[in-house]
Amino acid sequence: MKVTIDGQEIDVEPGTTILQAARKIGGESVPPAMCYYSKLKGSGGKCRCCLVEVSKGSEADPRPMPKLMASCVTGCMDGMEVKSISSERVVDARKSVTEFLLINHPLDCPVCDQAGECDLQNLSFKHGAAKTRFIEEKRTFEPENIGPNIQLHMNRCILCYRCVMTADQLTDNRVHGVLNRGDHSQISTAISKAINNEFSGNMIDVCPVGALTDKTFRFKQRVWFNKPYNAHRNCTKCCGKTTLWMFGDEIQRVTARKDEYHEVEEFICNECRFDHKDTADWVIEGPRKFEKDSVINQNNYTRKITPVKIETEHNILLGRDQDRVKISMPAVPLRLEEQEIYKEGNV
Repeated sequence: MKVTIDGQEIDVEPGTTILQAARKIGGESVPPAMCYYSKLKGSGGKCRCCLVEVSKGSEADPRPMPKLMASCVTGCMDGMEVKSISSERVVDARKSVTEFLLINHPLDCPVCDQAGECDLQNLSFKHGAAKTRFIEEKRTFEPENIGPNIQLHMNRCILCYRCVMTADQLTDNRVHGVLNRGDHSQISTAISKAINNEFSGNMIDVCPVGALTDKTFRFKQRVWFNKPYNAHRNCTKCCGKTTLWMFGDEIQRVTARKDEYHEVEEFICNECRFDHKDTADWVIEGPRKFEKDSVINQNNYTRKITPVKIETEHNILLGRDQDRVKISMPAVPLRLEEQEIYKEGNV
């Protein structure tokens, strides 16, 4: 099937969604996604960030779709034409969705461990407004320890359901989920500190905001000061392939490896994530590369760095002769005793 997105044509297999087709094309045409996760079955269709305009339904039925469609759950049709970043309706809709997601979200970026790798930060930077129209009080929750290594900050949660699906699909005894309904909905457990299964740490990796945080890494370091390395170890519970976030020779945290869309490539166990913080436990493969615009590239060492030479003194001295002429006072020469002082170098 042939699909055209923002004027770029691509061949896709039947069953491919518009978002998946856009990711094959890449670039600015890829819609943002806060709830869709390709590794989780049934994800998508909740955050409405990935809305697109279908200007032509298919070759068989060329009529445009009257409403904006969620690209993560809308299948491609042969001859379909889609507008993503090229549509004003889509851009306006994404701005509205971003404003809605930020209604209850606190300004925690200065103290949030997710800062620097937060999908909501990226979305807000691109589509957010500098001001808010929300005059009511934000809903607030106390931080909650939902496991020995995980802390839940419900204030930051956008109810993407990723963590619930991760627990559903990776473990046999899920004990947390969405409680209550409507604007009272929240992620929680029936009993605090109840999450103790071996793959619970993956909920931290799939969270697009800072709602689920690693208690062993909290407030230790900003991610852009860490150097990420690919590493592996022989593990009987998972693949053992991870990313080590190091500060000097210290492993400050361990995460699963993620692709360019911040999705986990292979899930890892809690033993690899929390219990092995010694470099002797790992075979370090080399530095990990990140997309060009990532804030983590502020500390990039994977590309060749050429020295920058600044001709400071040369630039400072430019024009100094003219300046001396401007500030000189030939009509009032120095007295003899003043000239002697200058010659001796005392002034």
